[in-house]
Amino acid sequence: MFYEPAKRNHGLPFSPLKAIVAPRPIGWISSLSPEGVANLAPYSFFNLICEVPPLVMFSSTGRKDSVANIEATGAFVCNLATLDLIDAVNLTSTPAPRNVSEFDLAGLAPAPSRLVKPPRVAASPCALECIHVETFRPRGKDGALTEQYMVIGEVVGVHVDDAAIVDGRVDMTVMKSIARCGYLDYAPVERLEERERPPGGGMDLKARGSSG
Repeated sequence: MFYEPAKRNHGLPFSPLKAIVAPRPIGWISSLSPEGVANLAPYSFFNLICEVPPLVMFSSTGRKDSVANIEATGAFVCNLATLDLIDAVNLTSTPAPRNVSEFDLAGLAPAPSRLVKPPRVAASPCALECIHVETFRPRGKDGALTEQYMVIGEVVGVHVDDAAIVDGRVDMTVMKSIARCGYLDYAPVERLEERERPPGGGMDLKARGSSG
């Protein structure tokens, strides 16, 4: 099968694109409105951008409450979505009025952050406290601005449940982190496979005859 996304000529009941680019990490973003209402929402277009400095991003379709809150207050928290919390993660995707906290909607207890004002999810085993760096709207191939808002933040504080640290490493299988797949599907991390990197940290191009 071949299709062009702009033409939606795949002939299927649902677009397969997000099922192909999967699994995707879930950014369970907590923020605080200028009026002090805690907001919590999951975003599947989310990832760590780089380690130095430690930057994360999430992308919102439309300028939703999370984006508006972060731009107004300058901070947010990325809470780890896990299998034990999957129903709460799903529930917090409900479009709630600005004066309603998704913490209350999902019956989740907030916990204070150390370095930023927005609370974190107390039941989540990991959380990243972030300072807002920038928001920008990407363009399509025609140069027109999209209705996507990409928020970038720098991680200034990291919370990790000690029970998730095994032999000096954070063990994803203990926490059963979940990722977003296509359609209505999620994937828990229940098994890991380890591979040693090749000598030199990667392909030795000169040894393969490269002149560069």
